[in-house]
Amino acid sequence: MARARWSCLAGRRAILARACDDHRVRAIATRVSSADVTVDGEVVGRIDRPGLLVLVGATHTDTAETARALAGKLFELRILHGDESCATAAAPLLVVSQFTLYARTDKGRRPSWNLAAPGDMAEPLVLELVGELRRLGASVQTGVFGATMQVSSVNDGPFTVIVDVDR
Repeated sequence: MARARWSCLAGRRAILARACDDHRVRAIATRVSSADVTVDGEVVGRIDRPGLLVLVGATHTDTAETARALAGKLFELRILHGDESCATAAAPLLVVSQFTLYARTDKGRRPSWNLAAPGDMAEPLVLELVGELRRLGASVQTGVFGATMQVSSVNDGPFTVIVDVDR
């Protein structure tokens, strides 16, 4: 019985590894006029001028290198008015962690979260992304990792893109 259980567990790990290999660090970037994030009734992050609201998800195979690459791509992404980026327009970013970006909905009616990195792995990656944005000179506000957050935004366009980074 123990051998069969180990074999099943090893098989699940192999399936998870293959599924993660098909995915990359990802973000959803929305051009906004303003946005804020609230935790327990208190605003913890806010941008009051045009910029980007960025929802970030991490998976098991992401590294600090992929987080930094995503930060650079987001900072240089030319989706603001006039073909500008946050780098060229000195526009702010509001970064909010969101593990649900890695939901699997291909089977059944209940999403599976097994592609999302666990919190102890994802939090340092989100912090690395935010830190790299700041090192690049970006004005960055954030939510609170792992908290229940209320995110409000005034979308501009609307203009929303999925941003992936190859490993």
